[in-house]
Amino acid sequence: MHIVICIKQVPDSAQIRVHPVTNTIMRQGVPTIINPYDLFALEEALKLRDAHGGEVTVLTMGPPMAEDALRKALTYGADRAVLLTDRYFAGSDTLATSFALSQAIAKIGETFGTPDIVFTGKQTIDGDTAQVGPGIAKRLDLLQLTYVAKIASIDLNTREITVERRSEGGTQTLMSKLPCLITMLEGTNEIRRGSLDDALRAARSRIVKWSAADAGIEDLTKCGLRGSPTVVKRVFAPAARAEKAEQIETTEKTPRDLADELIAGIFSRQPALEDELAFDGDA
Repeated sequence: MHIVICIKQVPDSAQIRVHPVTNTIMRQGVPTIINPYDLFALEEALKLRDAHGGEVTVLTMGPPMAEDALRKALTYGADRAVLLTDRYFAGSDTLATSFALSQAIAKIGETFGTPDIVFTGKQTIDGDTAQVGPGIAKRLDLLQLTYVAKIASIDLNTREITVERRSEGGTQTLMSKLPCLITMLEGTNEIRRGSLDDALRAARSRIVKWSAADAGIEDLTKCGLRGSPTVVKRVFAPAARAEKAEQIETTEKTPRDLADELIAGIFSRQPALEDELAFDGDA
């Protein structure tokens, strides 16, 4: 089977700072990493490859420096890496990104074989939209399985896959035909430690680099800023709350006493809430 996994190189969110004057993200000196959510998707792709055979192709869109993320993915055991890079992609929002990636995946299918499964992470830590995966599925007319917590089974003879999907009400068990797109949840597995052979292979591997033209993208109005209706007005750090949290002394108090004191404190700050609850109780 052929599996394509989309990853993204993102700034390490633990070290991101916001400029105090311009309110923009200061990226200078901030190290980049593979989006953590994508690592769960990558490990799941590698596990399927190891169990059923085939190849794993890693795809990312970004500047030339995104090659570092692809080589890191190769050290984990991916077979091939494709970098989609072009100045026309600069400033892409989720709509333009899903368009460009879907075109690249179609080109990957023509060049290296049609993918049976496309994997993405649930979302990225820099955008937090969770829109790119479903956007790719829509453009490629793929069945989409989102927020997947576990792949229960896969049958390549019948071309069926069964997954467990986490939802607000619990866990859903879904069966789908291949090909499909899967967005993996966090905590579903643990990324493997790459072997020395994979590390050496990653260092000398040739990264496939495609421009917009190489990927077969003809309508450039759907790429980059021109294809991005989303406008970010400003980025800012929330102001610190002037009011400090109130602590309740717990020494020698029963749970009921603590609960009563907590509720009394809430109602003293929000009297309308107490009236609303009293009205609902009367009704």
